Amino acid sequence: MAANTVVNSAATARASERAYVRLLDEIQSGALPGGAVLGEQAQAARLGVSRTPLREALGRLANDGLVVQQSPRVTVVAGIDADDIRDLFEVRRALEETAARLAATRGDSATFSRLAADFARSELTSAGGADAYYALIARFDAAIDASAANDHLTEALRPVRTQLVRVRRMAQVNPERLAASVREHELIATAIAAGDGELAAHATHVHLFNAVTAILGELVEGHPS
Repeated sequence: MAANTVVNSAATARASERAYVRLLDEIQSGALPGGAVLGEQAQAARLGVSRTPLREALGRLANDGLVVQQSPRVTVVAGIDADDIRDLFEVRRALEETAARLAATRGDSATFSRLAADFARSELTSAGGADAYYALIARFDAAIDASAANDHLTEALRPVRTQLVRVRRMAQVNPERLAASVREHELIATAIAAGDGELAAHATHVHLFNAVTAILGELVEGHPS
């Protein structure tokens, strides 16, 4: 009996993870837009899972701020507007400036020197350049998390970064902004490598100000009143 329980629990966990990853990608990509209804029966059938793992997946998405429960039986994809984006960046600024400052104090200088060099070598104009840049950003974030060595801070940043993927894909890709972002990240990495926490935090502040300004500008231009 115990062995069967363990097997069933593992199977449920795998099914829940599969459903979560699929729904997360669809929400972040816009395939499931804000307001889309996620009926349990329909989604379970579409994703090939039972209701229990689907509910677990929806619970994780709710914790990420990507879905909301409108009623006991109705879950919808959370909407996001300019005010939400501003709020998101306020939280992001507080957390990421702190993380950068801690990384400069606790991190490995060589690791961030290499990251700074990688940003300096970024080729956004090449095929797949933007995708390679976002992969580099993921490495950079992981290095900061590891260096900050604060699980509570990392856990607080996780849903913010999850939301950021959605926001980034809502806005049009701006080559000039991407190029500026590369330079901003190079400076942050250089400051961390030098152990200069105040410069790292200030450079992070400037980067996030520029990022939210550009994103909001692009969204307004793409959706004229």
